[in-house]
Amino acid sequence: MARLPVFLFPLLIVASAHAQWDLQDSHGKSGLRGVHAVNDSVAWACGADGVILRTEDGGTHWQHCAIPPEGDKLDFRGIWAWDATSAVVFSAGPGDKSRLYKTTDGCAHWTEERRNSEPEGFWDAVVFQAGDFDMLGDNKTGVLIGDPVHGRFHTEAMLLGHGWFLDESSCAAHADESAFAASNSAVFVFGSRRYIIATGGKGGPRVLLSPLLAHRNWSKDCMAVPVPLAGGSDSAGAFSIAFRDVNHGVVVGGDFKKPGDPTGTAAWTADGGRHWTAAAKPPHGYRSAATWFAEAKVWIAVGTNGTDISYDDGKTWKSLDDGNWNAISLPYAVGPDGRIGRLRPGSIKP
Repeated sequence: MARLPVFLFPLLIVASAHAQWDLQDSHGKSGLRGVHAVNDSVAWACGADGVILRTEDGGTHWQHCAIPPEGDKLDFRGIWAWDATSAVVFSAGPGDKSRLYKTTDGCAHWTEERRNSEPEGFWDAVVFQAGDFDMLGDNKTGVLIGDPVHGRFHTEAMLLGHGWFLDESSCAAHADESAFAASNSAVFVFGSRRYIIATGGKGGPRVLLSPLLAHRNWSKDCMAVPVPLAGGSDSAGAFSIAFRDVNHGVVVGGDFKKPGDPTGTAAWTADGGRHWTAAAKPPHGYRSAATWFAEAKVWIAVGTNGTDISYDDGKTWKSLDDGNWNAISLPYAVGPDGRIGRLRPGSIKP
């Protein structure tokens, strides 16, 4: 029987000389890697030890969800939700430790949607079109990305919510190239049902732009573009990619084994990802996730040694705080030891 999600925990406000976040009580110490805010009130988060959380009141209370079948040993790295009742969550791990589950009843029960059948496979992200990029208004077109198998990135796509299908001619990979399952943001779905992958490892860093996701016609190969980020090791590369429109985007990363090293941690594009320029003043350390904050017209990037913001489309970055974060979906950020923060209203001005 599934464990019902009945435990509610109150908000915990923590002040810091550098923090721009109000810390909220997740009532747990499991590391959190994924977060997705549906709106100002509803958000979901996930992490190690099968932990999945949900709030319906802006984080005043975070609810522990039922653990999916066989999920207590899994490491949930990303979650995507449509409302307070419907969401998918994926786990990252070798072979069949990579799985995708779905709930339609507010996380009281989960059903398994997909399981990795490749022993050498490792899933990295599951992302859908959203906001201005959801051109058809269905919010049901997305991709699931995994590390390369047989020389190509494992890619499964869903069009208009009509089930998942495997792309057998997905983006070709370099030797020792991979994507990072650090924040569920190594892939972005945008434009006319296209996606773009940020890669790393010894074979990276690059970005890979897909052809159109239309009519299951994959006749064209992905466009591969180098990015000026840290590389040359298994721990370095591009970790997160995001766009504010079809032309302007940022990619962030670095070397997670050197969290305080600002070298090669951010780049920007103004032509839809076809060319990338290194930030003239980068974030002050490795960054695992970035997002566009439309209200303040600013980019925000988070990592294990803090938060940075950019007012000039990623060309220069300014330190905002020194908190420890893994992933961001505004107004929330999540990190190690059950850490959840909500961005303080008015803390970032346009």
